Amino acid sequence: MPICATRGVVLTRATCDWATYDEKGIRREPRTAHERGISVTSLVDYRSNRIVQLMQEPVERRDAAWLRESLQQAVLLELATLPPYLCGLWSIKDPVQDEGVFNAIREIVFDEMSHLGLAGNLLTTIGGFPHLSDERTAPAYPGPLPGGVRPDLTVSLSGLTKNSLDMYARIEEPDHPIAKADTYTSIGAFYSAVLAAFREHPELITGSHQLTRNMAHHGQGNTIVAIGNLADVEAAIGVIKEQGEGTSASPENPHPGDAGELAHYYVFREIYHGRKLVKTSENPDRWEFVGDRIPMPRCRPMATVPSGGWGTTGVSAPDADTRRLLDEFNHVYSEMLRLLEAAWKADLPATRKDLLNRAVHQMSDLQRRAPTLMDRPLPGGSGETYGPEFRYVPV
Repeated sequence: MPICATRGVVLTRATCDWATYDEKGIRREPRTAHERGISVTSLVDYRSNRIVQLMQEPVERRDAAWLRESLQQAVLLELATLPPYLCGLWSIKDPVQDEGVFNAIREIVFDEMSHLGLAGNLLTTIGGFPHLSDERTAPAYPGPLPGGVRPDLTVSLSGLTKNSLDMYARIEEPDHPIAKADTYTSIGAFYSAVLAAFREHPELITGSHQLTRNMAHHGQGNTIVAIGNLADVEAAIGVIKEQGEGTSASPENPHPGDAGELAHYYVFREIYHGRKLVKTSENPDRWEFVGDRIPMPRCRPMATVPSGGWGTTGVSAPDADTRRLLDEFNHVYSEMLRLLEAAWKADLPATRKDLLNRAVHQMSDLQRRAPTLMDRPLPGGSGETYGPEFRYVPV
């Protein structure tokens, strides 16, 4: 049954034309509609309001189909945060001199990668498969978060600035920040609804098609683990929510890489304010950004990527060599998404592991390519530079 979205294109699995990988990890083109993927969820354009609609469904109607759709949206949400955070991270000129800020954002990136893995495992354990490799559903920048979450927020790609830090914090903003009042529904509220549905339907959990990867050195709970029972679901959703938002009692990350590490929202706010967040009173606890100074790092002045990318005409149009570098970056990014999707679909554990390793290798390749783009000046003498577009390119 197709899903109606208030905005965007309504898609079904039969309309998607993506590459597949056989059990040896060899890429080949799909020949039949069935080979384009198992028909478990319909695909909705990422600009739709689908998460808002899902949250409005009565609790008694939040069944297996509701969970599969919700978790597909969760996968896209986790994916959507990575490109803006990576652009900010890679724009830092000297990771050694500015290691405090660099390491803080780097650990957040690894947290988000772990969240993407856990969200995908939550989906496959109930019979769904993450859809990542489709230009109609992949996040585009600038643009909204998938599913209608925080509709007032436009997510863009640029170097690390006060504006980008404010945007990062707004992505992660909890329902009730310790240091600031909030009036919006958070991503965490969405995950709470997903957890409640799992608790009502634990029989859906099969442990099928799970990806695993040891990432414990990046923080407690960061290892991508198989989801085989309700306790695993509880733990995974707890990690995703609490690393991003903290808890209602403390801004600290309950799953830190280092003792005292803060949840993502508060890390971004610390860098934005240029001061550490410290507890200034107790009973009740009060936290304020009045601690040690945090210098803003020296960053490559990557301009904000315009709608549709840097284009081929107009004031920001790149020369042929820069366009080639941009296209190569987009192709590596797109192949990474195809490999991740194929890894979750593979039946053999060895194939899943191989495809995941290859996807991780593609991510490393992106890291190598990004600074070269960020060192290329825009025409016109503004002093700003190009940077990655993170555009999905079909095969």
